[in-house]
Amino acid sequence: MGARPLLLLTNDDGIDSVGLHVLARAMLSLGDVMIVAPDSEYSGAGAALGALHLIKPEVHEATIDGIERAYAVTGPPALCTLFAALGAFGRVPDLVVSGINPGANVGRAVYHSGTIGAGLTARGRQINAVAVSQEVAGFAVDGQGGEESLGTQRWQDAAAVAEVVVGALLRGGLPHDPVVVNLNVPNRPLAAMTGWQYSTVATQPPRTMASATLRPKPGHAGSFHVDLSWGDPVPLPVETDSGAIEAGRVSVSFLGRLDHVDAAAMPGVGVGLDLLLGSGPAAG
Repeated sequence: MGARPLLLLTNDDGIDSVGLHVLARAMLSLGDVMIVAPDSEYSGAGAALGALHLIKPEVHEATIDGIERAYAVTGPPALCTLFAALGAFGRVPDLVVSGINPGANVGRAVYHSGTIGAGLTARGRQINAVAVSQEVAGFAVDGQGGEESLGTQRWQDAAAVAEVVVGALLRGGLPHDPVVVNLNVPNRPLAAMTGWQYSTVATQPPRTMASATLRPKPGHAGSFHVDLSWGDPVPLPVETDSGAIEAGRVSVSFLGRLDHVDAAAMPGVGVGLDLLLGSGPAAG
């Protein structure tokens, strides 16, 4: 028999997140598990690495029940993934599993999610990834849930869904051209979920930031606080990831490479550059 696959577990909520621990233990039946996660909260970090010529990241061994190897990194989840992909912890992982994020990462929240950013970084290093997020029962905006919601998260139910999805990927063979599987799970018992679907990415999450207003900071000329307001939840098409979560369905979507836009869609760019630099590239 060949070696068991090595699964790298990470997240953007920090190495002490219960969702990460539950997810990691659920993966033990599928392969060898190693946790490499930020030492603190990095929600909204996207695929950021930080200024590589300035940061001085450190790695510290961590102890997590049931997990043989765990490390905390003083940096965002994408950096954790990058270090693992570069062999900092020995064997390069076969699959990255990121989560469980409290708050659905759907719609345009995928651009900002540190949970998904870890997966995108893996994909950029030719490693497949699964990003696991769970709807929160309380207030959530742009894929982020507040601490007051954490006590009601049904982590085990989300982990059970993730175990099925990751297991199927491993048994069926990981795609040669890596993808990020964006898995979003309702915050309810398995029996109360209304099914599952392959989803398209919506234009927005169910609830998002609506406005930003500058408010002068007393005693500091030219400085301001930023007051944010939140929009009301809006219904979205059920075929989208946002609509699926609203309908109580598990959403599975696949994030590949950035789509190419044909240059013919923006002819003015070529005209301007021709004027500045001469004719464009020769055909053929």
